[in-house]
Amino acid sequence: MPIILVTNDDGVNAPGLISLFNAMKELGDAYIVAPDRERSAVSHSLTMHRPLKVEELMEHVYSTNGTPTDCVAIGISKILAERPALVVSGINKGANLGDDITYSGTVSAAIESTIMGIPSFAVSLVIEKQPALPLHFDTASRIAVVIGRYILEKSLPYDTLLNVNVPDVQINSIKGIKFTRQGKRIYDNSIQETFDPNGKKHYWIGGGEPYWEHGEDTDIQAIQSGYISVTPLQLDLTNYEALEFLKQRWPFNV
Repeated sequence: MPIILVTNDDGVNAPGLISLFNAMKELGDAYIVAPDRERSAVSHSLTMHRPLKVEELMEHVYSTNGTPTDCVAIGISKILAERPALVVSGINKGANLGDDITYSGTVSAAIESTIMGIPSFAVSLVIEKQPALPLHFDTASRIAVVIGRYILEKSLPYDTLLNVNVPDVQINSIKGIKFTRQGKRIYDNSIQETFDPNGKKHYWIGGGEPYWEHGEDTDIQAIQSGYISVTPLQLDLTNYEALEFLKQRWPFNV
């Protein structure tokens, strides 16, 4: 059976991770290597200034006191007996759409394993501000099985991972899958001022009102229309049009 590594940024006890782990058992020999606590919005950070501890919580389940990227690096290099055939990160409790993917520990875990040459995808459950409970991690897990099976059979293009976002609804309410591009989101008033009991000013990053770019092929438009969004992401960040422009227009040599 293929080995499948499952990780996240919400912590090793997160319900989305457990749901995904159980679902991946349908496809192979699944292992969890995940942070020991929530590590949301840590992006692609590595822990380089202190040693990391790994704890085996139960068979096939490990936690570390590091970031999601740490979990993937240590899991593949030191914990698993052989390289996994697939790495799946999630199920994130909340969307990873548009520019938010640059902050996401969930997506960054899949980026790390893609750098290591392992087919990978990240999956997130898009939750409303005041969601109806229970959350539908089961829906996202079923979709993850479908996507995971496809990747195991067909693989993915070189240096490419998938960013998957699933509406928080029952699976029979999903309209289908749309293949999308990364949209654009800007937050208004996302940094709040606050004061401690001594009257000293502090700043709180987070919240704010998002403004979305609209477009038929964007990830957010797919979600708002009731579809699953699947966005292929590439590791090469080079803007090739700008590269050619600069080569042709740069006015002087250094």
